[in-house]
Amino acid sequence: MGVLTGGNLNSLLSRRHNEKVRIIVHGGAGNIPQDISESYSIGVRKAAKAGLDVLESGGRALDAVEAAVEYMEDDPTFDAGRGSVLNREGFVEMDAIIVDGASLGIGSIAGVRKVKNPIKLARIIMEKTDHNMFIGEYADNLAEKFGLQLEDLAYFLTERRKSEWEKMKEGKVDPIKKALYSTVGAVALDLDGNLAAATSTGGIPFKMPGRVGDTPLVGCGAYADNELGAASATGLGEAIMKVVLSKTALEYIGLEGDPMKAAVRAIKLMESRVGGGAGLIVLDPGGDVGIAYNTPRMAFAYNEGDRIIHGVDISDRRSYVIH
Repeated sequence: MGVLTGGNLNSLLSRRHNEKVRIIVHGGAGNIPQDISESYSIGVRKAAKAGLDVLESGGRALDAVEAAVEYMEDDPTFDAGRGSVLNREGFVEMDAIIVDGASLGIGSIAGVRKVKNPIKLARIIMEKTDHNMFIGEYADNLAEKFGLQLEDLAYFLTERRKSEWEKMKEGKVDPIKKALYSTVGAVALDLDGNLAAATSTGGIPFKMPGRVGDTPLVGCGAYADNELGAASATGLGEAIMKVVLSKTALEYIGLEGDPMKAAVRAIKLMESRVGGGAGLIVLDPGGDVGIAYNTPRMAFAYNEGDRIIHGVDISDRRSYVIH
């Protein structure tokens, strides 16, 4: 395992050490406050374990990333599902995407308000419709048609998000300078060598109603291709979209020879061309891990041997023995 830290750019590369399956998750990049950093670190660790359990029981990479992201959607720590940020009018609008590296199948949603687990709806769209993406109330209606659990605003709303929204409404906090992008994501490699990626978010706090960021856009918020790798992004969507960050990172794997250098190069490209803060998790087809971000922190976790490595800063990683 090697670690590189330079300026505001942090990255990590982890070699597989003969593991047959691999999962990486992220819980968002940005200014993760110290008083809630523990909940981020534990949350991503548990999400990685949920996905790893699927893989080690012979499950597909698609099932693993869905399980990991679903766990984080249910954890109010993160900006996805329960705990999603509020827009300027005080309601949630959630986005999600899932990508199958074997078939290049895509399922994506934008602007849903009622779906308890947006990633489950994204999976249904990929596998049970003739389309790739649904938006707004039509996506909510589709979720109801397929029997997914729907919730009112009260379920998604947390005291932290309510307080945050009130401060922004009063002009006490700048939504962009606050820069805590708690988008969640996962990438995985299964026993059959197939890759998958998934990302889910409530977007940026105090956004204009109808705003859509990078998450549901293929190649931006996530991408997977068995021939290239798998990636999931987090950060300022308006910047990530302009450089198609996830797909760009995978293209760089072929040029750089490893996922860490690819992730670093993709983040540097975004930073130099359009600015903005972001983070990436990347898997290559062989299962090597790359993690990079140019924000103060990013919550991450991945499996390594009989352990899950997790934390909110690559210079202070924790090791959890899998029981």
